[in-house]
Amino acid sequence: MKIFPFFLLFFLLLQCSDWHDDEEEIKKQNCVCEKIERRHDQFFFPSPIPEHREKPHHYPWEKKGSVSIPTITQEFFSCKGSSLNPQRYEQNLSGGMVIYEDCGGKSSHGLPSVHGKEGVYPILIELLNHLQTTLKKKVVITCGHRCLLHNQYSDPSLDNKRSKHLIGAEVDFYVEGYEDHPEKIVDLIMRYYETHPRYKNYPEFSSFSRYKQKSNVATPPWLNKEIFIKLYRKDEGRDYDNRHPFPYIGIQVRYDRDLDEPVVYQEKLVR
Repeated sequence: MKIFPFFLLFFLLLQCSDWHDDEEEIKKQNCVCEKIERRHDQFFFPSPIPEHREKPHHYPWEKKGSVSIPTITQEFFSCKGSSLNPQRYEQNLSGGMVIYEDCGGKSSHGLPSVHGKEGVYPILIELLNHLQTTLKKKVVITCGHRCLLHNQYSDPSLDNKRSKHLIGAEVDFYVEGYEDHPEKIVDLIMRYYETHPRYKNYPEFSSFSRYKQKSNVATPPWLNKEIFIKLYRKDEGRDYDNRHPFPYIGIQVRYDRDLDEPVVYQEKLVR
């Protein structure tokens, strides 16, 4: 009784082998070979040598900049909040815990109102594009506009309550390739004011002085009538938007040249 399964297995293997041989024989019988012939007057066409052609411009910003360094627009200043960010817990002065939740970012709100339209102060866009054009390097905006929720989430300190990030009048950034040389970026910004025709014969714009009062940075800030420049070292100004390891520059708008009036924090401008 034990021998029967062995013979059954042997018989099945033998049948499979015969079936395989039959299949190969059928393939050989059906195989048809044909000669490939050509006439004496036929010849092969040589492949043409590829010619270099410039890439066509498909987007408006590629006309002024390049694909790798697009021209900075107001959209680059969108709030960096995200509903995916976890809740943050801070201890208040009375010893209790305060919970901070982030906003939904640009999908939940836009930019603040500047000159009756949604946007940021134009001088910020002008300066950052000037840096990109001059250095041929990308400007990385780490913090542009902040809504109330994201501003509190990023930095809940009292000094930050009236941040000009809230009204589109402040930007934090660094330049790729110049991360460890922020002083050169400051020099280029001041040079912009010295050479731009708009500021000719206006020394209050074309020249800078140093801020002499106490501030939260070791390097005394620079200021003219229109802007205020802060240089944050590697161990300064670290908030939720500036968690990178580089020094960075913050520019605040002090004066609105279009309306001819100072730029100050106002609740009605916040959104």
